[in-house]
Amino acid sequence: MSLEPVTLSQLPANLSRNLLPHHVAVIMDGNGRWAKNQGKPRIIGHQKGVDALKDLLRCCKDWGISALTAYAFSTENWGRPHTEVQFLMTLFERVLRRELQEMKQENVKIRFVGNLRDLPDSLRQEIDRSMEDTKDNQGIQFTVATNYGGRQEIIQACQAIATKIEQGYLSSSQINEELFEQHLYTQGIPHPDLLIRTSGEMRISNFLLWQMAYAEIYVTSTLWPDFDRLEFHKALQAYQQRDRRFGKVK
Repeated sequence: MSLEPVTLSQLPANLSRNLLPHHVAVIMDGNGRWAKNQGKPRIIGHQKGVDALKDLLRCCKDWGISALTAYAFSTENWGRPHTEVQFLMTLFERVLRRELQEMKQENVKIRFVGNLRDLPDSLRQEIDRSMEDTKDNQGIQFTVATNYGGRQEIIQACQAIATKIEQGYLSSSQINEELFEQHLYTQGIPHPDLLIRTSGEMRISNFLLWQMAYAEIYVTSTLWPDFDRLEFHKALQAYQQRDRRFGKVK
């Protein structure tokens, strides 16, 4: 099966528009290994990773995919070296400030999910500004999971529901999937159809544990800074060959 050039802005001819995922989620793994292979500091890998994410967002927009969610920083990532964490926080803030105007013009709707309270104040201000400035945009939904952990998300949802029961606003008999999802960070965001993980690691790393129940998973050995449109094309080809039954029999 031939592949179209990586610079192609239109959907490649050998992909079916009717079989595209509506929502793609990515675990962007391998920035540090990419930098090490290049003989460069890890921070250079993170900078290249931002370029790869920006191109993927534009590719999703060009090819008609309506939602992209990126796992930018997990609750476990605080355990990395202090200098690396500091750099990442500064990088997030700088990229948001630099790219916001273009994303507004491109009709991108930005949303951050996770425990945002623990982020640096200046970064939170940029996050709040980006979400406020793009809240009415009707284009691609771009969600960034920052200080995010799937277990933490489920626990805080349970706590919020329990509090409402204690206060008499809810009864336990009212708890169902719809109500539970209203208390998740991702309220109002459709579940991912396709999860892509780079660098060859075969795990989901505490990412969207509830939402990923029926997502198709695609793992590539390609390191994240090298994940380009050709690699995304391969992932979409694999996705379109899957038989999605959602536990049923066709």
